[in-house]
Formats: sequence, C-alpha cells, structure tokens
Amino acid sequence: MDQLFLSRVQFALTASFHFIYPPLSMGLGLLLVIIGVNYLRTRDPKWRQLSFFWVKVYGLVFAIGVATGIVQEFEFGTNWPEYSRFVGNIFGSLLAAEGVFAFFLEGGFLGLMLFGGNRLGPRMWLLAIFMVAFGAHFSALWILMANSWMQTPAGYTIQETPMGTQAFMSSFAATVFTPSFIPRLLHTWIASWLTGAALMLSVGAWFLLRVKQHAKLGKATICVALPVFFIFSIVQLTLSGAQHAENVTQFQPVKLAAMEGLWEDTTCAPMTLIGWVDETNQVTYGIKVPCLLSFLAHGDINATVQGLQSFPSENWPPVNLTFQSYHLMISLGVVMIGIGLLAGSFFLWRRRLWQSALVLWVLVLTVFLTEVATMVGWWTAEFGRQPWIVWELLRTVDAGSPVLLGYQVLLSNGMFIVLYVTLFALFIFLLNEKIQHGPDSLASMEERPVNALPDTFREIFRRQSRA
Repeated sequence: MDQLFLSRVQFALTASFHFIYPPLSMGLGLLLVIIGVNYLRTRDPKWRQLSFFWVKVYGLVFAIGVATGIVQEFEFGTNWPEYSRFVGNIFGSLLAAEGVFAFFLEGGFLGLMLFGGNRLGPRMWLLAIFMVAFGAHFSALWILMANSWMQTPAGYTIQETPMGTQAFMSSFAATVFTPSFIPRLLHTWIASWLTGAALMLSVGAWFLLRVKQHAKLGKATICVALPVFFIFSIVQLTLSGAQHAENVTQFQPVKLAAMEGLWEDTTCAPMTLIGWVDETNQVTYGIKVPCLLSFLAHGDINATVQGLQSFPSENWPPVNLTFQSYHLMISLGVVMIGIGLLAGSFFLWRRRLWQSALVLWVLVLTVFLTEVATMVGWWTAEFGRQPWIVWELLRTVDAGSPVLLGYQVLLSNGMFIVLYVTLFALFIFLLNEKIQHGPDSLASMEERPVNALPDTFREIFRRQSRA
C-alpha cells in the first residue's frame, strides 16, 4: 500500500468535503446583508422573517464547515511533514494570520448574529451579520494567499538550515500579492456568491412548489437571489474566468496545455468544448472552436499557445483528469448563465416564473450544479499544479512523511469516509428539516423572552452554588 498515494487521496477527500461549506457561508453572508438592508429600507416584515430563517441555515453551514476544516491542519503535520518543514515559515504564517485576524472576527460576531435577532436593534443585528460575512470573506482571503503562493511562489528565499532546505519570506508584499492571488481570490469569491444565491433560489423555488404557506417568502427569496445569480454567472465566465485564464497562460503554461489537452505548440489554437484525451497516443478528440484558445489566452487569434510537448514529460499534470475537470466547470458555467436567462425571462414576462413548475424545478436543482462547478474548478487548479506541491520548488512525492505506513493511512481513510458520510447525512437531514418547516412566524420570533439564554445560565450557576 503506497502511503503517498493514500495520503493524497485522504487530503483530496477531506479538503473536497470541507470545500462544500465555505462557499455557501460566503454566499449566504452576502445575501443576508442584502436582506437586512432591504428590511431597514422598507420595514417590510417579510425581510426580517427571512433574516431569522437564513441565519439559522448559516449557523448550520458554519458549524459543519469548522468541524471539517480543522482536520486539514493536522494532516499537514501527520501526512505532509516535509512540506510543512519546507514552507512552514511562509504557509504557517498565512494560516496563523487567518486564524487571528479572520476566524476570530467571524466567530466573535457569530453569537450576536445567531442569538441577537430579538435582542439587538435591526441596525446592530445587521452590523453583526455584516461582520460575520466580512470575516468569512477575510478568512478566504488568507487561505487563498497561502494557496496562491503554492501556485506561483514569490517573495521568498531558499536557505539551508539544520532542519534542511527551507523557504523563508523575504517580502511580505510579494508573498501576499503573488501573481495568481487576485485572479484566484475574485474567482473564488464570485463562485461563492453564485453558490449562496443558488441555495436561496433552490429553497425559494421549493417553497413555491411544495411549502405553499411560505409562497410569499419564496417569491421574496427568489427576487433577492436571482439578480445576484444571473449577474455573477456572466461575470464569472466572461470577466473573472478570462482574467484567470490569462494568469495561468503567463505563469503556468503547462497547466493551460493540460486543461485544453493541447500537445503541440499551435498557432490559432482551438478551444475544445467537449472531448476526451488519449494520453497514450497524445491525441485529443472532441468538438473544437478554431482559434478561440489563442484569443482567450493572448487576445490574438494568431497567437501561438504552447503544448505539453514543449515541457518535460515529468512535469506534466494528469492530463485527462485536468482536462475533464476544467471542461466540466466551463460547461456548468454556461448552463448557469442559461438558467439565469431562463428564470429571468419568465420573471420579467408578467411574473410567469411563479406559475412555471418546470422552471422552478430547474431552480431547485441549481444549487447542486453550482456546488459541482465550484468543486471541479478547485480540482482543476490542484490537479493542474501537479507534480508540484509548490510550483517548481517542491514535488508532491518529496513532501510526504518518511515514517507513515500505508495501513495507517488506509485505516484513517476508512474512518474519515464513515465520519464524513455521517456528517453529510446529518447536515442534509437538519437542512431539510429547516427547509420543510420554513421560516417561523415573526410574532413567535419576536415574543421569545430576551433573557431566556442568560436566565438559563443563571439557573445553572445558582444550582451549582447551592450544591
């Protein structure tokens, strides 16, 4: 049993499962702020009712996200100690900053957001929601700084120490603003806003289809989420995606070649819409648009795009895996634009969206498509970086543990599978319960005693003091 392969499977499993939740929390955070602003602007009680409901959903997403994210920090030490030793002075600093500056900010205001709805005034509660949403985005900023440094390392020096060869930060600004950071940050933020909007669209459509007593709130939810979803689905594919592709072309050309299954240097290089890569014979089959890749990569249809054969074969990523992940992401991005156009057209055409069961069912399924698109987009970035764990500095095969045994990783993989299946089933069960129940009436929420939680703690302390 190859412990390195099993360790890679373990990190892919745990990181992929965790990655379901941060985009949801960032997207829901943005939309909660919009709902809160709508309430302050109109004083319409439906917006406050929706705030109470979606804050509960946010709390569930946040809890599972935290529980699944902590695991990876331990994996850096148990499964990837050589990597941790090599980049700990840089990567560790950025992760520490994420915990100190972002996670504590988000967690500090989380209690006010979850329990302050009928204790704080509307403005103070909105401030708490905004700070939680800001903290989630700020947390992603630091994580993406660290990951972007792995993709395009900058602002470092390599030194020999008693612990071996290590990378040290020589310029904080260069490390933070590594060339791939801004494109990756914007791409991830927009993907998160799309994911949060898709979840709201899904739930709003479900209310209209199955939970008729909340039809009015379902319409309000769609009215908030649909513009966000439609606008950013276009921005993601056209502006953010294009900027990201240009960055990959400049700094990771072998990744671009794998993403497009391009084997030879090609002038007026075509872009494959859908296809399959035969790695043995170095041939890519599929439907291709002539010159489109050259135009997207260089802004010139006659530009030459480097193929895989221009690079040493030992530096090639897994070509077909990278190719399929990338094209699935692109295909789902186009589908999301189509869904936005379809739903928007029905909405603008005499509000026929509320009567179209077919379109509403499409909206219900949108959250799953968006989650898959976000996931395979991240897979594309990580698969395409191989065989490097730090681009052109440290190979993945050199980053693992020299003492970890294969059966140990295999057993822990089995444990993680059981645990994560259980956690996901619990998440779906609790989320489904909240959706089926729907928002509580505003009167029942506002009439709950303000001091109920503090009185509970006072009673516990009183009993302990008597004992």
